Amino acid sequence: VQLVESGGGLVQPGGSLRLSCAASGFTFSTYAVGWARQVPGKGLEWVSGIYGDGSTYYAESVKGRFTISRDNAKNMVYLQMNSLKPEDTAVYYCATPRDNWSFVDFGYWGQGTQVTVSS
Repeated sequence: VQLVESGGGLVQPGGSLRLSCAASGFTFSTYAVGWARQVPGKGLEWVSGIYGDGSTYYAESVKGRFTISRDNAKNMVYLQMNSLKPEDTAVYYCATPRDNWSFVDFGYWGQGTQVTVSS
């Protein structure tokens, strides 16, 4: 399994970023994938996820601001992040859950991409 993120960077509060993840090494269309983040001194936390049938999960802290999507033809998953806040600053990882039916534990994750929200 390989997950490669791109699209992080520095953005001002209220701004937007779009993260992309290229997945390979598994039957992408049938598996749940998502985005997690980590700040220094804390563990990984799920931000958003999307199941093979297209249903989605969002953490309460990002509901209404972030949108996850997937393109099964390209083996890609995206995270559109709007109305970004300083507390969204973290390393964002593309990841798969350990179980294919819940975004609780982690299976695989990529190398991460830094998102910094600051003026």
